[in-house]
Amino acid sequence: MKVYTLQFWLLCLSSFLFFTSFNMVLPELPDFMRSIGGEKYIGLHIAFFTMTAGLSRPFSGKMTDRWGPIPVMIIGSLVTAVIALFYPFVLNIYGFLALRFLNGFSTGFKPTGTAAYVADVVPAERRGEAMGMQSFFSMIGMGTGYFISSAIVSYWSINTLFFMSSGVALLSILILAGMKETLEPKGTFSTDFFKISWADVYEPSALRPSVVMLLNTFCFGVIVSLFPDFSVSLGIENKGLFFVYFVIASMASRIIGGRLSDRYGRVPIIQFSLLIVAVGCVMTGQSTIPSFYYLSGVVYGFGYGMVSPALFAWVVDMANDKSRGRALSTVFLALEIGIGSGALVSSLLYQGHEERLDWIFTGSAIFTIVGFIYLLISRPKTE
Repeated sequence: MKVYTLQFWLLCLSSFLFFTSFNMVLPELPDFMRSIGGEKYIGLHIAFFTMTAGLSRPFSGKMTDRWGPIPVMIIGSLVTAVIALFYPFVLNIYGFLALRFLNGFSTGFKPTGTAAYVADVVPAERRGEAMGMQSFFSMIGMGTGYFISSAIVSYWSINTLFFMSSGVALLSILILAGMKETLEPKGTFSTDFFKISWADVYEPSALRPSVVMLLNTFCFGVIVSLFPDFSVSLGIENKGLFFVYFVIASMASRIIGGRLSDRYGRVPIIQFSLLIVAVGCVMTGQSTIPSFYYLSGVVYGFGYGMVSPALFAWVVDMANDKSRGRALSTVFLALEIGIGSGALVSSLLYQGHEERLDWIFTGSAIFTIVGFIYLLISRPKTE
């Protein structure tokens, strides 16, 4: 079975465009919130977003298993395209948070379908490598979005940024519409998709990966919520630069981590990566100059990038073919809980006080250490 087919590369291109669209607005949202009187709510926009993403995961997992990955990915990209058009017309913080809540459906659907599609089109023995390659393009999109964000606002306006985000998401949909469905026989839409049972929410085979995912992404929720303000506190004009360094390191390590997990096993690579993530979190919190801050982004990005493909490949390894979508939605739900919790807790602790940023970032490393310990004590003798 060929590893990298035309369909795989089209999926990578679609992922690049989706993540560019999704991330290009994030660095400027704190300033946008201040402009409409929402300074006290900075950080909550991530929590609201991830809340909906988490709630939608069981639906996206069920639809992936029964309708197919492509319709699920199209729904996710379409939400991003439509919601971005409404941001320029927001008049107050409550309307903004409502849009962020609805926007969460985008990541609740698109990544679930993407991971399932990768699992369908690559051989099992190269699954980690393929997951790493696909996420490599996602990270390029994330870095591109963060890098061009401030420049677009400086040269044009934040409303232009929103409209461009919508346009890029539409390009992602066009690519998806021309791809081949992997579900055989092809599924059709059904109102039963909206009837969710506990079995649709929780897939037992994904328990251990989900616990690790939650603990690992708590720090990510802290960083993605507060890094614009941390950058400003260090006198950095382009607030997206930290994430550019994060993305570059993450891009390189994703392919490495995926290949190593194929060769040496998922759990050992995940454990090693968690330790690197913890070091990166501490370094970020202790940054007092831009150069060290950027270095911390490299260390954190390298560890985070290694965890991701190994973790998702592990989920697919543990699930059977008929429950693959549910297993992925379970671990993605854990991801949303982790990011949302990190964003919410850090927002409540921060509340605009720059002197609190260092210990908030440093303290978040505790969660990745707990994840490392959990894997040690929960590991079966046969693994």
